[in-house]
Amino acid sequence: MDLSIWIYTLASVIIVSLISLIGIATLSINTKKLKHFLIYLIAFSAGALFGDAFLHLLPELAEESGLTLMTSFSVLLGIVLFFSLEKLVYWQHCHMPITKEHTHTFATMNLVGDSLHNFLDGIIIGASYLINIPAGIATTIAVALHEIPQEIGDFGVLIHGGFTKTRAIMVNFATALTSILGAVFAITATNYIKNIELFLIPIAIGGFIYIAGSDLIPELHKNFGIRKSFLQLIAFIAGIGVMALLLLLE
Repeated sequence: MDLSIWIYTLASVIIVSLISLIGIATLSINTKKLKHFLIYLIAFSAGALFGDAFLHLLPELAEESGLTLMTSFSVLLGIVLFFSLEKLVYWQHCHMPITKEHTHTFATMNLVGDSLHNFLDGIIIGASYLINIPAGIATTIAVALHEIPQEIGDFGVLIHGGFTKTRAIMVNFATALTSILGAVFAITATNYIKNIELFLIPIAIGGFIYIAGSDLIPELHKNFGIRKSFLQLIAFIAGIGVMALLLLLE
């Protein structure tokens, strides 16, 4: 195993984990201004996720093993996996009475779901670096962009669930560290399962497609103003553009 893969992977997941501390920066920002900024970041990250899936991961996968029926099933498995994870969290939410106790329980359940999500993110980043360094960098950027609005949302859920601001930041960071475990698992597993990245990458592609198409884009359709819609389109295309520019690294 090339030592550089370990260095790049661990550095990447640590950087992504540190994004969970963004809750500190939002404490002094006006909520209205924050939402105004976030909608364009969401559009940008949606474009980046689609761009990474279709411009980096899928072409690399096709070059390594071709596009087979098993590849298609693996991509669908990624979509099903992320769909199931999201359903688990929302199901727990919808079946709880709105009381202080149950709101806190939902916040705790959100932490469990977030830990698993971050673990999968770590696996995705680790598997991407197993393909090559540029693919790993592109995937890290795509994951990081998606994590910013997600971590701000998670921070808000914890505060609403009764956590103090300090504790919310600490536990949110703790769950983010599970991405390191995911990355270590992905890289270590290649010693026992040959070419495991060829199975994990299609799942990552499915996950990115699901997150961008199911979670992020619907948020953009909640506002029908022409100016805002146009700016969101520009941000979305810019996200794809950044992933396209990263092709120059390869």
